Amino acid sequence: MTMPDLAEAKSERRAGITKQQLADIGKQIESGSLPLWIFNSPDLHQLELERIFGSSWIFMAHESEIPNPGDYVARSIGEDPFIVVRGDDGNVRVLFDSCRHRGARVCLADKGNTKSFFCPYHGWLYKNTGELSGVPNIRTAYKALDIRQWGLLPVPRMEQYRGLIFASLNETVRPLVEHLGEYRWYLDIHLAVCPSGLEVIGEPHRWHIDADWKSGSDNFAGDSYHTQTLHQSILRVGLSTMAAAGASGGKNDIHVTECSGHTTSIRRKDAGETYFWGYPKEVYEHFSSEHLSKEQFELAKRSVSHTGTIFPNLSLIHIFAKDAPAREGATYFSLRQWKPRGPGRLEAWSWVLVPKNASAEYKEHAYRAAVASFSPSGNFEQDDSIAWAGVSRAARGQFAKRQKVNLNYEMGLEGMSDAKVMSDWPGPGIVYDSNLEEGVQRTFWRHYSRAMSGQSD
Repeated sequence: MTMPDLAEAKSERRAGITKQQLADIGKQIESGSLPLWIFNSPDLHQLELERIFGSSWIFMAHESEIPNPGDYVARSIGEDPFIVVRGDDGNVRVLFDSCRHRGARVCLADKGNTKSFFCPYHGWLYKNTGELSGVPNIRTAYKALDIRQWGLLPVPRMEQYRGLIFASLNETVRPLVEHLGEYRWYLDIHLAVCPSGLEVIGEPHRWHIDADWKSGSDNFAGDSYHTQTLHQSILRVGLSTMAAAGASGGKNDIHVTECSGHTTSIRRKDAGETYFWGYPKEVYEHFSSEHLSKEQFELAKRSVSHTGTIFPNLSLIHIFAKDAPAREGATYFSLRQWKPRGPGRLEAWSWVLVPKNASAEYKEHAYRAAVASFSPSGNFEQDDSIAWAGVSRAARGQFAKRQKVNLNYEMGLEGMSDAKVMSDWPGPGIVYDSNLEEGVQRTFWRHYSRAMSGQSD
């Protein structure tokens, strides 16, 4: 047994979970089932922090959140605190938020602009580029201190893609573009259709849910099946369109599975129609195919809504919504992140993004629509949170483990539904001609099992 294998075995023994149990998750999902207990397990939580959040690329911020030198936001990877900051030199860095003297945090605000970070414990001072610049009593207490060796520590890896800032605790992680892989074909439709780019408006919303982080990734991977049941009240009061949140199985609804480990669910208008997710003409008339292929731009043109998950815990939704039945409504793009905060508990983050060149009036309208739909007080969000919390509660006790309770993920398997693989689809991934299938969720769990059992993609 090699040294890495020994380390893995030790961590599994500490967690009380065997490598076989982890591999079995992958085997079970191929046949359309998943053990319920994995949605609330203290043992599994610790391994996830190590093998997923300690090894994968994790989204940290959007570049529009820190446009100017000195701008910073406080973020985290798993349980590790970081500062995402644009230094006075204009470069973006992700710095471990821990003073090199006694370990106290030096960033005590969620965001701001600063020339330096000050440790409140003993007064050590760091430039916004991370270098140690001041130590109290240095001439008498630290005469031989080499301050060049005691700056804030940068994250091992940090890379950007079209304004998205990612970081990894794993120094040997593959490049970000390889992690995103072919999924960039779909991601670019959102990030590159507007030449001016997207920007975050308002603060990212943050709230806690008594549910497992994997419920968020699982749902946004493309669970179109739940909208016709869980979100019926939203349709009844007129806060969403039938096209965006109605019954599943429409002729233009598709699921993209196994796209470099990531997924998306897409609802479209008929060929030839122009909709662009519901943006008004004043916004979409500035959209361009300059950075997209003809097929990508055509998909954007017909799009009603997109959801998806970038493994492990970054989800997206591009949708039209209303903040009141009598209002016209507005379209926005949202990034959602599901942060583990203990067994069966997550912290949800939600960013609202709109085209930079949209009017101030439209941006305000879009923000109100986002608050009313996908936010702590949002109507969609309230529905989802209740359902996810029920999953976590059922997984917490003894029955789920003792009785080996399995959940059904069979939709889309051969002979189970009418969904068929599209042979003429122009984009990457295994694409189904219906959203009445669960290959999107099976994709997430397949890659989850591989990461947890130490397999490489």
